[in-house]
Amino acid sequence: MTSSIQPVVLRNGFDIVDPLSVVLGFLERWHFDVSPASESASFAESDLRRANRGGARISAAEIGAILGRGRAIERALGAIAADASLAGAATSVPWLPLRQLFETFADIRGIGFSKMTKALHYKRPALIPMLDSVVQKYLQDDDLGVEAPFGERALGLVRGYKRDLDLNGDAVRAVRLEIARRGYGLTEVRILDLLIWSVEVPSD
Repeated sequence: MTSSIQPVVLRNGFDIVDPLSVVLGFLERWHFDVSPASESASFAESDLRRANRGGARISAAEIGAILGRGRAIERALGAIAADASLAGAATSVPWLPLRQLFETFADIRGIGFSKMTKALHYKRPALIPMLDSVVQKYLQDDDLGVEAPFGERALGLVRGYKRDLDLNGDAVRAVRLEIARRGYGLTEVRILDLLIWSVEVPSD
């Protein structure tokens, strides 16, 4: 497959010459939940079950603990527009409300950045990346460390993610438009996630 989309430049010297082919390869091999995002301010058990279908592995006890903060989570979600995007100008990103949203998950036993962002990604899919262990390792230079408050540390990782997204904005946007033409509705944030996985996780 040939593509006119420019290469994607990632950290550690990785250049992805044909990002469209890489993303299509993931989409053809993996099952992705491409049902419409739940972009409301509500937050319910169904949102956590959806995250689990995507590999979050949130236990029943953890679900109960998260839902115990449901009202705080919904208030924080309500302060963030449904169409908020990490792909826009830095001044358009709701950094303070995003940090406040992350802070609602602080100190829940068993819940770290991976489970939290896998649950929240589907609520604000253009804004919140899935900060799983692979992506966290990739962003290690942006990690403020365990001494930093939970919300601030998560926000630091998202800021680092945005820098890579901005660097490759034209290419990632072109991939989004092309896969949309083929029936796949992924955001720029999710596309960059797949590209990071392509260089950080050895292929079988």
